[in-house]
Amino acid sequence: MPKKKYTFIDLFAGIGGFHTALHSVGGRCVFASEWDKNARISYEANYKDVEPKLFKKNKKGKYLYFNEDINDADPKKIPNFDICCGGFPCQPFSVAGLKKGFEDTRGTLFFNIANIVKEKIEAGYPPRVLFLENVRGLKNHDKGNTLKVILATLEELGYGYSYEVLNAKYFGVPQNRERLFIIAWYKKLVNIDAFHFPYGIAEDGNTIYDKKKLKEGTLQTKVSDIFEPFETMDPSFTISDRMWEGHKARKERNRMNGKGFGYSLFNGDSVYTSTISARYWKDGSEILIDQSDKGLNPRTLTPVEAGRLQGYRIIGKGWEHQECADNQTIMIPILNSK
Repeated sequence: MPKKKYTFIDLFAGIGGFHTALHSVGGRCVFASEWDKNARISYEANYKDVEPKLFKKNKKGKYLYFNEDINDADPKKIPNFDICCGGFPCQPFSVAGLKKGFEDTRGTLFFNIANIVKEKIEAGYPPRVLFLENVRGLKNHDKGNTLKVILATLEELGYGYSYEVLNAKYFGVPQNRERLFIIAWYKKLVNIDAFHFPYGIAEDGNTIYDKKKLKEGTLQTKVSDIFEPFETMDPSFTISDRMWEGHKARKERNRMNGKGFGYSLFNGDSVYTSTISARYWKDGSEILIDQSDKGLNPRTLTPVEAGRLQGYRIIGKGWEHQECADNQTIMIPILNSK
């Protein structure tokens, strides 16, 4: 794919999924914002050599373009950009769906995105494209009113849009992770009627644009694609007898109560895992790796494996299977901004 030169900003940046993906096709990040302390540390470590100007500081030691709290960002001081990336949190709007557009978003984090875009438009530098991401549930959040207000706001700002729910498992990543993506374009600069989303990657590496072809011929995955070598595994990732018994007891209680919640167990041959959550580090309940063939309790993913499951090509201690290291299709973080 030929690289074209363009600039982008990375809002609610996490550790940089958007940054990695856009940089890989020629993008240069001119501003980023992330409030979580540990995510900021990771983000800077990941991209300080890729985009050193992003982490430039003033005489007081304050970052010029690596913002912490999006509420403190001054749109006038943000460099002009072509694309706005943002995996914004989903929040209810006070009068969602009752009026049209921009005013309904005040007090929400989406408003920060809209306000930055509005400022750039008024200054004569409208962003050409908005690349937004959220959980699948945004489609039905507040009976669909939340998405309705977001789309009305984009229209009010002069943007056309397309949106779609995509799943990481169809893009060569062994994780069942659905996310809603919104692609919006400034109609005065981009003359198109719709954006055609890719729905997955075929076994031959080509992009799938027809939903009907997803379940036949999609790039095959298995959970062991992300494994580090067992020989190098720290024993602490194997859960204790007490935790394992607790997981089983809780699952049984929930089953009897009709809730269905509990741990999820996978092995290396599983096609994909369940969705990894932000609380995974606590007990790993949603993705436990079966080690019964080794006479051991299940284990959690290592941090390196968890990163690979999110689409990052992390070397770590290597791969359990060499072919996984040789074929890195899964290491393109197009489905996760965090």
